Amino acid sequence: MSTSCAHSYPLEETFRLSADIGFDGIEVMVMHDPRTRSADALSTLAAEYSQPILSIHAPVLLATSFVFGLSAKSKLEKSAQLARSVGAPTVVVHPPFRWQGGYSKVFAEIVGEIADTYDVTIAVENMFGWNAGRAHLDAYAPTWNPGALPIDALTLDFSHAALNGSSGLDLAQDWGERLQHVHLCDGTLPDENPHLFDEHLAPGDGSQPIAGVLEQLSQTGFDGAVIAEVSTAKDRTRESKMQRLGRTLEFARSHQAPAVTPLPVAAREQLVLAKAS
Repeated sequence: MSTSCAHSYPLEETFRLSADIGFDGIEVMVMHDPRTRSADALSTLAAEYSQPILSIHAPVLLATSFVFGLSAKSKLEKSAQLARSVGAPTVVVHPPFRWQGGYSKVFAEIVGEIADTYDVTIAVENMFGWNAGRAHLDAYAPTWNPGALPIDALTLDFSHAALNGSSGLDLAQDWGERLQHVHLCDGTLPDENPHLFDEHLAPGDGSQPIAGVLEQLSQTGFDGAVIAEVSTAKDRTRESKMQRLGRTLEFARSHQAPAVTPLPVAAREQLVLAKAS
């Protein structure tokens, strides 16, 4: 099992912070910073800070609409190429937005083709609907739940599950062995705490059954990465960020089976916890 952390920081400080806290690696989200798209730059930082890059997150946010070009397929293919170049075994991607109608119809097929071509795992992440008052928009197509698609590898994000009113444990049990990557965070259900955006709380600060999922994975031979994707927006100092992320790391490690041996893991453009198998 892997445990990792995600945190929006300047790229080099992310590597430094990850190493200082004791994480085992990095998941890089491809962003506007050209170094997040450069295999040479990323490999140099990984070697300097002893933080291997174990996963690449494709640029599929609204804020990265023009990163790696406009074609959704091209974005995913370039992300897979980057993953191969830096030795990362996994690429994380979101389902298409609803307005990407043509792409959404062939999304599952494209994921399979690119995974086979570049020999990487492409783990599709669960998303959520958008709420505004009583209005609800299914923002992703063909579905927010990639487990409903013929896709071999899936990423579970607890904060996204919470915002959608779902249980991460229910998703994990439904997906079974297809769950191969985890974004470790917490969240509250809209009925518990009305909110419009995903919270990415530290584990234990929300209501998701995170411990149950981690313990289940540790008992079933899970060998993927667990990426701690926790917001530190409210932390005004480096020390407070380190405390929140350190608490996340300890939570992850405390809920893995005692027999699990820590191995190098990954984080996001951002940070990491630990990989174990």
